[in-house]
Amino acid sequence: MRVAVAGCCHGELDKIYETLALAERRGPGRIDLLLCCGDFQAVRNEADLRCMAVPPKYRHMQTFYRYYSGEKKAPVLTIFIGGNHEASNHLQELPYGGWVAPNIYYLGLAGVVKYRGVRIGGISGIFKSHDYRKGHFECPPYNAATVRSIYHVRNIEVYKLKQLKQPMDIFLSHDWPRSIYHYGNKKQLLKTKSFFRQEVENNTLGSPAASELLEHLKPTYWFSAHLHVKFAALMQHQTMDKEQSTKATKFLALDKCLPHRDFLQVIEVEHDPSAPDYLEYDAEWLTVLRATDDLINVTERLWNMPENNGLHTRWDYSATKEAINEVLEKLNHDLKVPNNFSVTAACYDPSKPQTQMQLVHRISPQTTEFCAQLGITDINVRLQKAKEDQHLCGDYEGQDDTEGNDSGEDPSEYNTDTSALSSINPDEIMLDEEEEYDDSIVSAHSDTNTPSVEPSCDQASDFSASFSDIRILPSSMTVSSDDTSGSPVCKEGNSGDPVDLGDGKDLTTVPLKRLSDEHEPEQRKKIKRRNQAIYAAVDDNDTA
Repeated sequence: MRVAVAGCCHGELDKIYETLALAERRGPGRIDLLLCCGDFQAVRNEADLRCMAVPPKYRHMQTFYRYYSGEKKAPVLTIFIGGNHEASNHLQELPYGGWVAPNIYYLGLAGVVKYRGVRIGGISGIFKSHDYRKGHFECPPYNAATVRSIYHVRNIEVYKLKQLKQPMDIFLSHDWPRSIYHYGNKKQLLKTKSFFRQEVENNTLGSPAASELLEHLKPTYWFSAHLHVKFAALMQHQTMDKEQSTKATKFLALDKCLPHRDFLQVIEVEHDPSAPDYLEYDAEWLTVLRATDDLINVTERLWNMPENNGLHTRWDYSATKEAINEVLEKLNHDLKVPNNFSVTAACYDPSKPQTQMQLVHRISPQTTEFCAQLGITDINVRLQKAKEDQHLCGDYEGQDDTEGNDSGEDPSEYNTDTSALSSINPDEIMLDEEEEYDDSIVSAHSDTNTPSVEPSCDQASDFSASFSDIRILPSSMTVSSDDTSGSPVCKEGNSGDPVDLGDGKDLTTVPLKRLSDEHEPEQRKKIKRRNQAIYAAVDDNDTA
């Protein structure tokens, strides 16, 4: 099965599908599936634009609304996760996933589906330590803080994904798993993005929550975006049981959708020829959703997930055979995702702009149907009730930004590697004052005739070739042992061993330095951001 993977989409659906068409014309066959790694920007109208965390002058309608209205239809099944620049009110309608347009499926806050027997999982948003232990308390209309915090990953989603036991083929995240850069050509990465160096050396670049999921799920492929650079890595997972075969994850991060950029990659993925060619729910994931329904939190209250520490009566929510069978019976053994897309908001009309369109917290009929069928809670229904009872949500457009984006709360006490980690996001990039960069939003006049990629005809068996540059461009970031001296890169034949840092310690034992701005603001260097020209007014911690 030929699968195309895209980095940050930034609403440029027309250009992505045009590039896919070009790839099909030049390649060995049709593309069966498109996976998008965030910043999808499913903007339906002007109200959705106001919910996107970018300054007003950079809020562009782009082309998604044409697919939402039915004017166009996605030529290939498209599955995506959320990033940190999204129409958050639209995606919030589908916390468990659903169709945002015909043939375009959102995985939800976290989700797992199957297509042609290939198991695909993902988690939306980016990691932010001070919001990690909160519930999903945000709802429209957002205020200046919640318009950003809504896309921050929460521990409940990570906890649900960690209940999964069955093998994962593909996993999507927007920000990179922390430490993944130690398993690829770090030298080339730092040559291309020299301002990553401090965070790489401090091991603070990337998401610790995603790193935890990578170690638990051990998927065959892991795809990310967010940092606007192509980077490949191969991570050999350690096994506790010598009888178990060693698993490896092929990691690939991609750039954003711009001409001459590495934003798209086509790969061959093994699939089950006897499996149906439509999207299916994953029975184990549905079972976990049902089991963890009582853990839903829609408040800002900090909380830890249940664990085996003597304080909880239950801490294992993994799916048993009996529980899976109960879910299958509820669905009449039919796991097909229904094609039940419906228009829930007015669509943008270029001839009749409505800059004052009211922002409404909607209940999606897709989510209502899904929750009723599975017997679980619609988060938005719970939120609306909480809003009525406690007036939890503020007015985004009418409220001053009086409360900072940092809550000042301590990091999670949950027994994971997030307990003492930096609250600096990977999108906070240290730059020298003379550093120049060309990142910018694609204008309406960008050159759509310049293809970014073409498919690879060489189906080489080795990993480096499978993620090779599929157009003539310099320095595709393939896996290489050529790295900086003394850096913790796995050597050939020993990639499953602990990574040596050169001082007798390995990555699993070295404590991670806390760089939190909550405690040592005076030690923070002045940060000059990538894409500063685009997102200059966005909160410093959430610009990508």
